[in-house]
Amino acid sequence: MRAAACFTILLLSACVTPARMHDEAQLNRVALGCGLALGELIQDESEKKLLLTIRSDPTLQQRACVARWAKRNGLKAVFLNIKFPPEG
Repeated sequence: MRAAACFTILLLSACVTPARMHDEAQLNRVALGCGLALGELIQDESEKKLLLTIRSDPTLQQRACVARWAKRNGLKAVFLNIKFPPEG
């Protein structure tokens, strides 16, 4: 019985893949491909499974593009709605 439980746990743990860190160049390519600016897409080392979008009012298309890429890469897309002060 104990062997069966260990085997089941081993099988289940094999299905859980740890999130990998994507480098800044890769995230910038994704950002530009989704219509975002350089640096608006980040992945924090402490929360590797989260793909953070830092942009004031991203469009529906931008959000969908980022969410699709995040899902394909085992990440959760998070959209931070930040109101930047006007320049000048």
